[in-house]
Amino acid sequence: MHSQPAPALELRHLSKTFGGAVGLDDVHLTVLPGEVHGLLGQNGSGKSTLIKVLAGYHAPEPGAEISVYGRSVRQPLRPGDFRRLGLAFVHQHLGLLPSLSVVENMRIGALAARHRWYISWPRERRRVEQMFARFDLDIDVLARVGDLPAVERALLAIVRAFADLHDQRDALDRPGILVLDEPTPFLPRPGVEKLFRLVRGIVGEGASVLFVSHDVDEVREITDRATVLRDGRVAGSLVSAAASPDDFIELIVGRRVVPFQASNRDMRREATDIAIRGLSGGTVRDLALTLHRGEVVGLTGLIGAGFEEVPYLLFGAAPASHGRLGIGADTFDLPGMTPEAARAAGLALLPADRLGASGVGTLPVAHNITLPVVGEFMHAVWLDRQGLGRRARQLAASHDVRPNDPDLPLEALSGGNQQKALLAKWLQTTPRLLLLDEPTQGVDVGARQQVYRALTEAAAAGTVILCASTDAEQLAAICDRVLIFARGMVTQELIGPEVTREHIAEQCLRSVGPGGLAARAGRGGP
Repeated sequence: MHSQPAPALELRHLSKTFGGAVGLDDVHLTVLPGEVHGLLGQNGSGKSTLIKVLAGYHAPEPGAEISVYGRSVRQPLRPGDFRRLGLAFVHQHLGLLPSLSVVENMRIGALAARHRWYISWPRERRRVEQMFARFDLDIDVLARVGDLPAVERALLAIVRAFADLHDQRDALDRPGILVLDEPTPFLPRPGVEKLFRLVRGIVGEGASVLFVSHDVDEVREITDRATVLRDGRVAGSLVSAAASPDDFIELIVGRRVVPFQASNRDMRREATDIAIRGLSGGTVRDLALTLHRGEVVGLTGLIGAGFEEVPYLLFGAAPASHGRLGIGADTFDLPGMTPEAARAAGLALLPADRLGASGVGTLPVAHNITLPVVGEFMHAVWLDRQGLGRRARQLAASHDVRPNDPDLPLEALSGGNQQKALLAKWLQTTPRLLLLDEPTQGVDVGARQQVYRALTEAAAAGTVILCASTDAEQLAAICDRVLIFARGMVTQELIGPEVTREHIAEQCLRSVGPGGLAARAGRGGP
Protein backbone atom coordinates (compact mmCIF):
# COMPACT_ATOMS: atom_id res chain seq x y z
CA MET A 1 0.00 0.00 0.00
CA HIS A 2 1.46 3.33 -1.09
CA SER A 3 1.39 6.21 1.39
CA GLN A 4 0.07 9.57 0.29
CA PRO A 5 2.81 12.15 -0.36
CA ALA A 6 3.07 14.96 2.16
CA PRO A 7 1.31 18.20 1.21
CA ALA A 8 3.49 20.76 -0.51
CA LEU A 9 2.20 23.37 1.96
CA GLU A 10 0.08 22.89 5.05
CA LEU A 11 -1.14 25.64 7.38
CA ARG A 12 -2.93 24.79 10.63
CA HIS A 13 -4.34 27.02 13.38
CA LEU A 14 -3.08 30.13 11.60
CA SER A 15 -4.30 33.25 13.42
CA LYS A 16 -3.24 36.88 13.35
CA THR A 17 -4.60 39.89 15.20
CA PHE A 18 -3.79 43.58 14.78
CA GLY A 19 -4.62 45.27 18.07
CA GLY A 20 -8.24 44.30 18.58
CA ALA A 21 -8.87 43.48 14.92
CA VAL A 22 -8.82 39.88 13.74
CA GLY A 23 -6.90 39.37 10.48
CA LEU A 24 -6.88 35.55 10.47
CA ASP A 25 -8.83 33.22 12.77
CA ASP A 26 -7.71 29.57 13.01
CA VAL A 27 -7.14 29.15 9.27
CA HIS A 28 -6.36 25.70 7.84
CA LEU A 29 -5.08 25.39 4.26
CA THR A 30 -3.50 22.50 2.34
CA VAL A 31 -1.81 22.71 -1.07
CA LEU A 32 -1.00 19.33 -2.63
CA PRO A 33 2.09 18.54 -4.71
CA GLY A 34 1.60 19.48 -8.35
CA GLU A 35 -1.65 21.31 -7.56
CA VAL A 36 -2.90 24.77 -8.51
CA HIS A 37 -4.82 25.83 -5.42
CA GLY A 38 -7.04 28.92 -5.45
CA LEU A 39 -7.38 31.39 -2.59
CA LEU A 40 -10.38 33.70 -2.82
CA GLY A 41 -12.25 36.18 -0.67
CA GLN A 42 -13.48 39.73 -0.62
CA ASN A 43 -11.12 42.58 0.17
CA GLY A 44 -10.45 42.38 3.89
CA SER A 45 -11.10 38.64 4.06
CA GLY A 46 -7.54 37.83 5.13
CA LYS A 47 -5.90 36.78 1.85
CA SER A 48 -3.19 39.44 2.01
CA THR A 49 -2.51 38.74 5.67
CA LEU A 50 -2.05 35.03 4.96
CA ILE A 51 0.38 35.78 2.12
CA LYS A 52 2.35 38.17 4.33
CA VAL A 53 2.64 35.51 7.04
CA LEU A 54 4.12 33.11 4.49
CA ALA A 55 6.50 35.83 3.28
CA GLY A 56 7.64 36.58 6.83
CA TYR A 57 6.21 40.11 7.01
CA HIS A 58 3.73 39.15 9.74
CA ALA A 59 4.30 36.76 12.63
CA PRO A 60 1.27 34.54 13.35
CA GLU A 61 -0.15 34.09 16.84
CA PRO A 62 1.35 31.31 18.99
CA GLY A 63 0.02 27.87 18.11
CA ALA A 64 0.26 28.26 14.35
CA GLU A 65 1.73 25.33 12.44
CA ILE A 66 3.33 25.60 9.00
CA SER A 67 4.87 22.67 7.16
CA VAL A 68 6.46 22.53 3.70
CA TYR A 69 6.66 19.11 2.03
CA GLY A 70 6.07 17.46 5.40
CA ARG A 71 8.77 19.39 7.26
CA SER A 72 7.67 21.62 10.10
CA VAL A 73 8.77 25.26 9.87
CA ARG A 74 9.89 27.15 12.94
CA GLN A 75 7.88 30.25 13.81
CA PRO A 76 8.01 33.14 13.31
CA LEU A 77 9.40 33.32 9.81
CA ARG A 78 11.76 36.17 9.04
CA PRO A 79 11.51 38.17 5.80
CA GLY A 80 13.35 36.21 3.15
CA ASP A 81 13.08 32.84 4.94
CA PHE A 82 10.61 31.69 2.30
CA ARG A 83 13.49 31.26 -0.17
CA ARG A 84 15.17 28.54 1.89
CA LEU A 85 11.79 26.83 2.25
CA GLY A 86 11.29 26.64 -1.50
CA LEU A 87 8.60 29.32 -1.83
CA ALA A 88 8.58 32.11 -4.40
CA PHE A 89 6.16 35.05 -4.63
CA VAL A 90 4.81 37.15 -7.47
CA HIS A 91 2.87 40.08 -6.08
CA GLN A 92 0.33 42.15 -7.97
CA HIS A 93 2.84 44.94 -8.62
CA LEU A 94 5.38 42.36 -9.84
CA GLY A 95 8.53 43.81 -8.24
CA LEU A 96 10.29 44.49 -11.55
CA LEU A 97 12.73 47.34 -12.21
CA PRO A 98 11.37 49.12 -15.30
CA SER A 99 14.65 50.91 -16.10
CA LEU A 100 16.59 47.63 -16.40
CA SER A 101 16.56 45.09 -19.21
CA VAL A 102 14.71 41.77 -19.14
CA VAL A 103 17.90 39.77 -18.60
CA GLU A 104 19.00 42.10 -15.77
CA ASN A 105 15.63 41.75 -14.04
CA MET A 106 15.72 37.98 -14.48
CA ARG A 107 19.22 37.45 -13.09
CA ILE A 108 20.24 40.35 -10.88
CA GLY A 109 18.79 38.87 -7.68
CA ALA A 110 20.47 35.50 -8.12
CA LEU A 111 23.76 37.09 -9.14
CA ALA A 112 23.76 39.52 -6.22
CA ALA A 113 23.19 36.65 -3.79
CA ARG A 114 26.36 34.95 -5.03
CA HIS A 115 28.57 38.08 -4.73
CA ARG A 116 30.27 37.56 -8.08
CA TRP A 117 32.97 40.02 -9.05
CA TYR A 118 32.49 39.30 -12.75
CA ILE A 119 29.30 38.69 -14.73
CA SER A 120 29.27 37.20 -18.21
CA TRP A 121 26.17 38.85 -19.62
CA PRO A 122 26.24 36.82 -22.86
CA ARG A 123 26.09 33.67 -20.75
CA GLU A 124 23.29 35.10 -18.60
CA ARG A 125 21.41 36.13 -21.74
CA ARG A 126 21.61 32.57 -23.12
CA ARG A 127 20.42 31.23 -19.79
CA VAL A 128 17.35 33.47 -19.81
CA GLU A 129 16.60 32.67 -23.45
CA GLN A 130 16.70 28.96 -22.63
CA MET A 131 14.28 29.48 -19.74
CA PHE A 132 11.89 31.41 -21.98
CA ALA A 133 12.15 28.71 -24.64
CA ARG A 134 11.09 26.06 -22.11
CA PHE A 135 7.76 27.83 -21.78
CA ASP A 136 7.46 28.97 -25.40
CA LEU A 137 7.77 32.66 -24.51
CA ASP A 138 8.86 35.14 -27.16
CA ILE A 139 10.20 38.04 -25.08
CA ASP A 140 13.22 40.11 -26.13
CA VAL A 141 15.74 39.57 -23.32
CA LEU A 142 17.50 42.86 -24.14
CA ALA A 143 14.32 44.96 -24.07
CA ARG A 144 13.83 47.52 -21.32
CA VAL A 145 11.17 46.16 -18.94
CA GLY A 146 9.38 49.52 -18.81
CA ASP A 147 8.75 49.22 -22.56
CA LEU A 148 7.11 45.78 -22.37
CA PRO A 149 3.33 45.27 -22.59
CA ALA A 150 1.61 44.47 -19.29
CA VAL A 151 1.17 40.80 -20.14
CA GLU A 152 4.88 40.32 -20.89
CA ARG A 153 5.82 42.00 -17.61
CA ALA A 154 3.52 39.59 -15.73
CA LEU A 155 4.93 36.57 -17.55
CA LEU A 156 8.47 37.79 -16.88
CA ALA A 157 7.80 38.09 -13.13
CA ILE A 158 6.35 34.58 -12.98
CA VAL A 159 9.18 32.99 -14.94
CA ARG A 160 11.70 34.81 -12.74
CA ALA A 161 10.04 33.42 -9.61
CA PHE A 162 10.01 29.92 -11.09
CA ALA A 163 13.67 30.28 -12.09
CA ASP A 164 14.46 31.12 -8.45
CA LEU A 165 12.68 27.91 -7.40
CA HIS A 166 14.54 25.96 -10.06
CA ASP A 167 17.90 27.31 -8.84
CA GLN A 168 17.10 26.03 -5.33
CA ARG A 169 15.51 22.74 -6.33
CA ASP A 170 18.65 20.60 -6.15
CA ALA A 171 19.74 22.04 -2.81
CA LEU A 172 16.27 21.73 -1.26
CA ASP A 173 15.24 18.41 -2.87
CA ARG A 174 11.69 19.71 -3.47
CA PRO A 175 9.92 21.16 -6.54
CA GLY A 176 8.84 24.35 -4.79
CA ILE A 177 5.68 26.40 -4.34
CA LEU A 178 4.88 29.48 -6.41
CA VAL A 179 2.51 32.03 -4.83
CA LEU A 180 0.76 34.23 -7.39
CA ASP A 181 -0.93 37.14 -5.63
CA GLU A 182 -3.57 38.67 -7.95
CA PRO A 183 -1.54 38.25 -11.17
CA THR A 184 -4.35 38.92 -13.66
CA PRO A 185 -6.45 42.05 -12.81
CA PHE A 186 -4.64 44.30 -15.28
CA LEU A 187 -4.37 41.76 -18.11
CA PRO A 188 -6.65 41.43 -21.14
CA ARG A 189 -8.20 38.03 -21.75
CA PRO A 190 -5.53 36.92 -24.29
CA GLY A 191 -2.90 37.83 -21.71
CA VAL A 192 -4.68 35.78 -19.05
CA GLU A 193 -4.68 32.79 -21.40
CA LYS A 194 -0.91 33.15 -21.91
CA LEU A 195 -0.38 33.37 -18.17
CA PHE A 196 -2.48 30.24 -17.59
CA ARG A 197 -0.46 28.31 -20.17
CA LEU A 198 2.66 29.33 -18.27
CA VAL A 199 1.17 28.23 -14.94
CA ARG A 200 0.24 24.84 -16.40
CA GLY A 201 3.77 24.47 -17.75
CA ILE A 202 5.25 25.25 -14.34
CA VAL A 203 2.97 22.74 -12.61
CA GLY A 204 3.92 20.22 -15.31
CA GLU A 205 7.50 20.48 -14.04
CA GLY A 206 6.43 19.45 -10.53
CA ALA A 207 5.87 22.76 -8.72
CA SER A 208 2.71 23.68 -6.83
CA VAL A 209 0.93 27.02 -7.22
CA LEU A 210 -1.15 29.02 -4.75
CA PHE A 211 -3.27 31.27 -6.98
CA VAL A 212 -4.79 34.28 -5.20
CA SER A 213 -7.59 35.98 -7.12
CA HIS A 214 -10.90 37.83 -7.03
CA ASP A 215 -12.06 36.31 -10.31
CA VAL A 216 -14.28 33.29 -9.80
CA ASP A 217 -14.24 32.28 -13.47
CA GLU A 218 -10.45 32.36 -13.60
CA VAL A 219 -10.18 30.30 -10.43
CA ARG A 220 -12.58 27.70 -11.82
CA GLU A 221 -10.55 27.56 -15.03
CA ILE A 222 -7.00 27.28 -13.69
CA THR A 223 -7.22 25.71 -10.22
CA ASP A 224 -7.77 22.14 -9.02
CA ARG A 225 -9.19 23.09 -5.64
CA ALA A 226 -9.86 26.40 -3.92
CA THR A 227 -10.20 27.76 -0.40
CA VAL A 228 -12.44 30.75 0.35
CA LEU A 229 -11.74 33.14 3.24
CA ARG A 230 -14.42 35.34 4.77
CA ASP A 231 -13.80 37.69 7.71
CA GLY A 232 -10.46 36.01 8.41
CA ARG A 233 -11.89 32.49 8.60
CA VAL A 234 -12.11 29.62 6.14
CA ALA A 235 -15.63 29.80 4.72
CA GLY A 236 -15.15 26.56 2.80
CA SER A 237 -13.15 24.66 0.19
CA LEU A 238 -14.32 23.51 -3.22
CA VAL A 239 -13.22 21.22 -6.03
CA SER A 240 -13.04 23.88 -8.72
CA ALA A 241 -14.31 21.89 -11.71
CA ALA A 242 -17.30 20.59 -9.76
CA ALA A 243 -18.39 23.94 -8.30
CA SER A 244 -20.58 26.52 -10.02
CA PRO A 245 -19.88 30.28 -9.95
CA ASP A 246 -22.82 30.64 -7.54
CA ASP A 247 -21.23 28.09 -5.18
CA PHE A 248 -18.09 30.23 -5.03
CA ILE A 249 -19.94 33.52 -4.70
CA GLU A 250 -22.11 32.23 -1.86
CA LEU A 251 -18.99 31.25 0.09
CA ILE A 252 -17.25 34.56 -0.68
CA VAL A 253 -20.17 36.82 0.24
CA GLY A 254 -21.94 34.59 2.78
CA ARG A 255 -25.24 34.50 0.91
CA ARG A 256 -26.65 33.90 -2.53
CA VAL A 257 -26.05 36.95 -4.73
CA VAL A 258 -28.45 37.71 -7.52
CA PRO A 259 -26.31 39.02 -10.41
CA PHE A 260 -26.93 42.71 -10.96
CA GLN A 261 -28.93 43.50 -14.06
CA ALA A 262 -29.85 46.98 -15.20
CA SER A 263 -33.61 47.43 -15.41
CA ASN A 264 -33.71 49.97 -18.26
CA ARG A 265 -33.34 47.52 -21.15
CA ASP A 266 -36.61 48.65 -22.74
CA MET A 267 -34.47 51.30 -24.49
CA ARG A 268 -36.72 54.28 -23.89
CA ARG A 269 -34.57 56.82 -25.71
CA GLU A 270 -35.04 60.44 -24.81
CA ALA A 271 -33.88 63.32 -26.95
CA THR A 272 -30.34 63.11 -28.27
CA ASP A 273 -28.02 64.53 -25.63
CA ILE A 274 -24.51 63.90 -26.99
CA ALA A 275 -23.23 63.39 -30.54
CA ILE A 276 -19.74 62.24 -31.54
CA ARG A 277 -18.90 62.80 -35.20
CA GLY A 278 -15.83 61.66 -37.12
CA LEU A 279 -13.65 60.92 -34.10
CA SER A 280 -10.20 59.74 -35.16
CA GLY A 281 -6.96 59.39 -33.23
CA GLY A 282 -4.57 56.60 -32.32
CA THR A 283 -6.21 53.41 -33.55
CA VAL A 284 -9.73 54.90 -33.71
CA ARG A 285 -11.05 55.76 -37.17
CA ASP A 286 -14.06 57.95 -37.97
CA LEU A 287 -16.26 57.05 -35.00
CA ALA A 288 -19.82 58.36 -35.22
CA LEU A 289 -22.01 57.81 -32.18
CA THR A 290 -25.20 59.30 -30.81
CA LEU A 291 -25.86 59.02 -27.08
CA HIS A 292 -29.10 59.58 -25.22
CA ARG A 293 -29.78 61.00 -21.78
CA GLY A 294 -29.42 58.31 -19.11
CA GLU A 295 -27.99 55.73 -21.50
CA VAL A 296 -25.14 53.34 -20.62
CA VAL A 297 -23.13 52.33 -23.70
CA GLY A 298 -20.33 49.79 -23.64
CA LEU A 299 -17.28 49.77 -25.89
CA THR A 300 -15.39 46.51 -26.30
CA GLY A 301 -13.47 44.24 -28.63
CA LEU A 302 -10.19 42.38 -28.70
CA ILE A 303 -7.26 44.18 -27.09
CA GLY A 304 -5.79 46.75 -29.46
CA ALA A 305 -9.07 47.17 -31.34
CA GLY A 306 -9.22 50.84 -30.32
CA PHE A 307 -12.26 50.90 -28.04
CA GLU A 308 -10.08 51.54 -24.98
CA GLU A 309 -8.76 54.78 -26.54
CA VAL A 310 -12.16 56.44 -27.00
CA PRO A 311 -12.64 57.79 -23.41
CA TYR A 312 -9.20 59.42 -23.46
CA LEU A 313 -9.69 60.94 -26.93
CA LEU A 314 -13.02 62.48 -25.89
CA PHE A 315 -11.59 63.87 -22.65
CA GLY A 316 -8.51 65.39 -24.28
CA ALA A 317 -6.21 63.04 -22.35
CA ALA A 318 -4.99 61.61 -25.69
CA PRO A 319 -4.67 63.65 -28.90
CA ALA A 320 -7.49 63.33 -31.43
CA SER A 321 -6.61 64.03 -35.06
CA HIS A 322 -10.18 64.72 -36.14
CA GLY A 323 -13.73 64.86 -34.79
CA ARG A 324 -16.38 66.96 -33.12
CA LEU A 325 -18.32 66.50 -29.90
CA GLY A 326 -21.80 67.92 -29.51
CA ILE A 327 -23.22 68.32 -25.99
CA GLY A 328 -26.67 69.83 -26.07
CA ALA A 329 -26.33 73.13 -27.95
CA ASP A 330 -22.53 73.24 -27.58
CA THR A 331 -20.01 71.82 -30.07
CA PHE A 332 -16.33 71.14 -29.46
CA ASP A 333 -13.49 70.39 -31.85
CA LEU A 334 -11.88 67.27 -30.41
CA PRO A 335 -8.34 67.92 -31.75
CA GLY A 336 -8.26 70.97 -29.49
CA MET A 337 -9.95 69.36 -26.48
CA THR A 338 -8.13 69.53 -23.14
CA PRO A 339 -9.05 67.88 -19.82
CA GLU A 340 -9.79 71.34 -18.41
CA ALA A 341 -12.20 72.14 -21.26
CA ALA A 342 -13.74 68.66 -20.99
CA ARG A 343 -14.42 69.17 -17.28
CA ALA A 344 -16.00 72.56 -17.96
CA ALA A 345 -18.24 70.93 -20.60
CA GLY A 346 -19.53 68.37 -18.09
CA LEU A 347 -17.29 65.38 -18.86
CA ALA A 348 -15.62 63.18 -16.26
CA LEU A 349 -13.01 60.46 -16.86
CA LEU A 350 -12.19 57.52 -14.56
CA PRO A 351 -9.08 55.78 -15.96
CA ALA A 352 -8.30 52.11 -15.34
CA ASP A 353 -5.05 52.84 -13.47
CA ARG A 354 -6.44 53.71 -10.05
CA LEU A 355 -3.28 54.88 -8.29
CA GLY A 356 -1.36 55.99 -11.38
CA ALA A 357 -3.99 58.06 -13.21
CA SER A 358 -7.33 58.11 -11.33
CA GLY A 359 -6.07 59.08 -7.89
CA VAL A 360 -2.97 59.88 -5.84
CA GLY A 361 -2.23 56.93 -3.58
CA THR A 362 -0.10 58.83 -1.08
CA LEU A 363 -2.67 61.59 -0.51
CA PRO A 364 -5.55 61.21 1.98
CA VAL A 365 -8.93 59.93 0.83
CA ALA A 366 -10.35 63.38 1.65
CA HIS A 367 -8.04 65.09 -0.86
CA ASN A 368 -8.76 62.52 -3.57
CA ILE A 369 -12.52 62.39 -3.16
CA THR A 370 -13.04 66.18 -2.98
CA LEU A 371 -10.57 67.21 -5.68
CA PRO A 372 -13.19 68.25 -8.31
CA VAL A 373 -15.04 70.45 -5.79
CA VAL A 374 -12.15 71.82 -3.73
CA GLY A 375 -12.93 75.31 -5.03
CA GLU A 376 -16.15 75.27 -3.00
CA PHE A 377 -14.06 75.19 0.17
CA MET A 378 -11.57 77.89 -0.81
CA HIS A 379 -11.94 81.24 0.88
CA ALA A 380 -9.92 84.40 0.38
CA VAL A 381 -6.85 83.25 2.25
CA TRP A 382 -7.70 79.83 3.70
CA LEU A 383 -9.05 76.39 2.94
CA ASP A 384 -11.97 75.01 4.95
CA ARG A 385 -10.34 71.69 5.88
CA GLN A 386 -13.11 70.75 8.29
CA GLY A 387 -15.66 71.25 5.53
CA LEU A 388 -13.57 69.10 3.19
CA GLY A 389 -13.44 66.37 5.82
CA ARG A 390 -17.22 66.47 6.33
CA ARG A 391 -17.85 66.27 2.59
CA ALA A 392 -15.38 63.37 2.27
CA ARG A 393 -17.11 61.44 5.08
CA GLN A 394 -20.53 62.03 3.55
CA LEU A 395 -19.41 60.83 0.12
CA ALA A 396 -17.59 57.83 1.56
CA ALA A 397 -20.63 56.87 3.60
CA SER A 398 -23.02 57.18 0.65
CA HIS A 399 -20.77 54.92 -1.46
CA ASP A 400 -19.92 52.53 1.41
CA VAL A 401 -16.18 53.23 1.33
CA ARG A 402 -14.54 51.23 4.13
CA PRO A 403 -13.02 52.28 6.41
CA ASN A 404 -14.64 55.72 6.33
CA ASP A 405 -11.53 57.60 7.45
CA PRO A 406 -10.78 60.67 5.29
CA ASP A 407 -7.26 60.93 6.69
CA LEU A 408 -6.15 57.50 5.45
CA PRO A 409 -3.97 57.48 2.31
CA LEU A 410 -5.96 56.28 -0.69
CA GLU A 411 -3.42 53.47 -1.24
CA ALA A 412 -4.26 52.07 2.23
CA LEU A 413 -7.74 51.09 1.02
CA SER A 414 -8.51 47.85 -0.78
CA GLY A 415 -8.92 48.00 -4.55
CA GLY A 416 -12.71 47.94 -4.38
CA ASN A 417 -12.87 50.73 -1.80
CA GLN A 418 -10.39 52.81 -3.78
CA GLN A 419 -12.66 52.49 -6.82
CA LYS A 420 -15.79 53.41 -4.86
CA ALA A 421 -14.02 56.51 -3.53
CA LEU A 422 -12.82 57.57 -6.98
CA LEU A 423 -16.24 56.98 -8.51
CA ALA A 424 -17.80 59.07 -5.74
CA LYS A 425 -15.31 61.83 -6.58
CA TRP A 426 -16.78 62.21 -10.06
CA LEU A 427 -20.43 61.33 -9.45
CA GLN A 428 -20.76 64.23 -6.97
CA THR A 429 -20.25 66.58 -9.94
CA THR A 430 -23.30 65.08 -11.75
CA PRO A 431 -21.42 64.83 -15.07
CA ARG A 432 -23.32 64.93 -18.35
CA LEU A 433 -20.95 62.31 -19.79
CA LEU A 434 -19.06 59.88 -17.57
CA LEU A 435 -16.18 58.11 -19.35
CA LEU A 436 -14.99 54.84 -17.80
CA ASP A 437 -12.08 52.54 -18.58
CA GLU A 438 -12.33 49.08 -16.93
CA PRO A 439 -14.30 50.38 -13.90
CA THR A 440 -14.35 47.06 -12.00
CA GLN A 441 -10.84 45.82 -12.80
CA GLY A 442 -9.38 44.14 -9.71
CA VAL A 443 -12.59 44.73 -7.71
CA ASP A 444 -14.09 41.91 -5.65
CA VAL A 445 -17.57 40.56 -6.26
CA GLY A 446 -19.27 42.48 -3.44
CA ALA A 447 -17.76 45.87 -4.31
CA ARG A 448 -18.46 45.20 -8.00
CA GLN A 449 -22.20 45.00 -7.31
CA GLN A 450 -22.00 48.34 -5.47
CA VAL A 451 -20.19 49.97 -8.40
CA TYR A 452 -22.88 48.67 -10.76
CA ARG A 453 -25.64 50.16 -8.63
CA ALA A 454 -23.88 53.52 -8.37
CA LEU A 455 -23.52 53.69 -12.15
CA THR A 456 -27.12 52.68 -12.77
CA GLU A 457 -28.36 55.31 -10.29
CA ALA A 458 -26.25 57.96 -12.03
CA ALA A 459 -27.74 56.96 -15.39
CA ALA A 460 -31.25 57.09 -13.94
CA ALA A 461 -30.50 60.67 -12.84
CA GLY A 462 -29.59 61.58 -16.44
CA THR A 463 -25.83 61.01 -16.77
CA VAL A 464 -24.71 59.41 -20.03
CA ILE A 465 -22.13 56.69 -19.37
CA LEU A 466 -19.60 55.43 -21.91
CA CYS A 467 -17.79 52.36 -20.57
CA ALA A 468 -14.74 50.81 -22.28
CA SER A 469 -14.10 47.31 -20.99
CA THR A 470 -12.97 43.79 -21.87
CA ASP A 471 -15.24 42.36 -19.15
CA ALA A 472 -18.27 40.96 -21.00
CA GLU A 473 -20.05 40.08 -17.76
CA GLN A 474 -19.77 43.67 -16.55
CA LEU A 475 -21.00 45.11 -19.84
CA ALA A 476 -23.96 42.74 -19.88
CA ALA A 477 -24.89 43.80 -16.36
CA ILE A 478 -24.99 47.58 -16.86
CA CYS A 479 -25.22 48.46 -20.57
CA ASP A 480 -28.18 49.34 -22.78
CA ARG A 481 -26.01 49.02 -25.88
CA VAL A 482 -22.60 47.54 -26.59
CA LEU A 483 -20.43 48.47 -29.57
CA ILE A 484 -17.89 45.94 -30.79
CA PHE A 485 -14.64 47.36 -32.20
CA ALA A 486 -12.05 45.88 -34.57
CA ARG A 487 -9.10 47.75 -36.07
CA GLY A 488 -10.35 51.07 -34.76
CA MET A 489 -13.87 50.79 -36.17
CA VAL A 490 -17.27 49.69 -34.87
CA THR A 491 -18.16 46.35 -36.44
CA GLN A 492 -21.31 45.45 -34.51
CA GLU A 493 -23.94 47.05 -32.29
CA LEU A 494 -25.73 44.92 -29.69
CA ILE A 495 -28.98 46.28 -28.28
CA GLY A 496 -31.31 45.25 -25.45
CA PRO A 497 -31.75 41.46 -25.30
CA GLU A 498 -28.65 41.00 -27.48
CA VAL A 499 -26.54 42.37 -24.63
CA THR A 500 -25.52 39.12 -22.94
CA ARG A 501 -22.13 37.98 -21.74
CA GLU A 502 -22.03 35.10 -24.22
CA HIS A 503 -23.11 37.19 -27.19
CA ILE A 504 -20.63 39.98 -26.41
CA ALA A 505 -17.75 37.50 -26.16
CA GLU A 506 -18.81 35.75 -29.37
CA GLN A 507 -19.06 38.98 -31.35
CA CYS A 508 -15.64 40.14 -30.13
CA LEU A 509 -14.11 36.95 -31.53
CA ARG A 510 -16.07 37.25 -34.77
CA SER A 511 -15.26 40.95 -35.21
CA VAL A 512 -12.11 40.36 -37.25
CA GLY A 513 -13.37 37.38 -39.22
CA PRO A 514 -16.00 36.86 -41.92
CA GLY A 515 -19.07 38.95 -41.16
CA GLY A 516 -17.03 41.39 -39.08
CA LEU A 517 -15.45 44.37 -40.73
CA ALA A 518 -16.29 43.21 -44.22
CA ALA A 519 -19.99 42.84 -43.44
CA ARG A 520 -20.01 46.13 -41.54
CA ALA A 521 -18.50 48.17 -44.39
CA GLY A 522 -21.02 50.40 -46.07
CA ARG A 523 -23.73 50.04 -43.41
CA GLY A 524 -23.08 53.36 -41.68
CA GLY A 525 -22.56 54.07 -38.00
CA PRO A 526 -24.75 52.98 -35.11
